[in-house]
Amino acid sequence: MNAVKKSVGEKTQALILEKALEMFREEGFEAATIRDIAKSAKVATGAAYYYFPSKEAIVAAYYDRVQEAHEAKVREFILGTTDLRERLGIVLHSKLDILKEDRKFLGALFRYAGEPDHPLSVFGKGTKGQRAHSVAIFQEAIADVEITDELRQLLPWALWMMHLGAILFFIYDESAEQHRTRALVNGVLDLVTQFLKLTNAPVIRTFLQPLQGKMLGILKEAGWPLQS
Repeated sequence: MNAVKKSVGEKTQALILEKALEMFREEGFEAATIRDIAKSAKVATGAAYYYFPSKEAIVAAYYDRVQEAHEAKVREFILGTTDLRERLGIVLHSKLDILKEDRKFLGALFRYAGEPDHPLSVFGKGTKGQRAHSVAIFQEAIADVEITDELRQLLPWALWMMHLGAILFFIYDESAEQHRTRALVNGVLDLVTQFLKLTNAPVIRTFLQPLQGKMLGILKEAGWPLQS
């Protein structure tokens, strides 16, 4: 009996999430209300609030779903791929593939980036779990790359920041199929992989390693990474 009830509850929760995302995409995040979402899902308003106490909670569930889908897609295509440029390309482009229908919706959410206490800020405490999950995907992508310990700590976060910039550009990109964003991502990844190859040269590695260590120390003193 409990298993049946749980199954029904999960289906109701998933339905509410789907209807909410449809409304966010069509009408915008601000315009949609929990009452409207409940009506669209054909459930009582109280039931909608039971599963999602706020619209922010719905978006948090969406963030989780995106991260899970991204991880699954990356692991599917990255398996057996050893070329770093190809691995990073899979990570970045697969994320854009997942988000391509949500550009308008995501544009409304990016406004909260500068509000540290807002639960939907990509830099805030409310998104700590999703942020760590996303960074872990980049960590996995560079796991086999021969780089310094300092760079191994810095690079996943640098790539995460770069991917945020790519998503923001993607939101505003009106070119066909957002090909400008795709070209930008490819160009930046070419530069990143070329830079990493250079860092393995003994002379350059000797010069860069102290700088990387100093940079790491400065960032940690400033409270990086954004985990708290």
